[in-house]
Amino acid sequence: MARDWVGWHDAYEDPTSALSTRLALVQGHLSDALAAAPAGPIRLVSLCAGQGRDVIGVLPGHPRRDDVSALLVELDPVNAGVARDSAAAAGLTDVQVREADAGIVAAYADALPADVLMLCGIFGNVSDEDIRQTATAAAAMCAARGTVIWTRHRRPPDLTGQIRSWFSLAGFDELAFDDPATATLTGVGVHRLHAVATSAASLPGRLFTFGPGT
Repeated sequence: MARDWVGWHDAYEDPTSALSTRLALVQGHLSDALAAAPAGPIRLVSLCAGQGRDVIGVLPGHPRRDDVSALLVELDPVNAGVARDSAAAAGLTDVQVREADAGIVAAYADALPADVLMLCGIFGNVSDEDIRQTATAAAAMCAARGTVIWTRHRRPPDLTGQIRSWFSLAGFDELAFDDPATATLTGVGVHRLHAVATSAASLPGRLFTFGPGT
């Protein structure tokens, strides 16, 4: 049965929910990543962005707001519409919401390489091999010294350690990993590319396909 990705967002209304906890962690890391970015334009790409709360909850009051051009990629038309309306209400004219399958690189290749790449809400819904491929491909999706923010639940078997290793092998330094004490909560990782950025031409046509998740 297909998951109700619109209703999934309802948990954000409960400040004690695991999803609200994840949101606060992700928003904090995004704020830090924007603040630490070199002077000048910042290109942000968020895949499977949902209603855009990770990004739209940070940008309006951030000192680097005017430096950021963001592309939010979301397949669900209702969620994409909510994100689009929220960005407009916040006056974020440089935030674009694109209704597309974020697993297909061509859907957002024009926005790469990203200075900040957000892979939140993906790794619990795709195969382990798709996670590995996406972590590896991130090096070709990021600009030099680009930052990746990702999430993954910690239910057994907890794959977060392996994901951290995959990013390391791809040429990233780990900046942070939030490891909630309760396994029902979500780990949040932050990595920065230290290797020379590789060409986007090396990217596969599809990074991942949403499935029943694990």
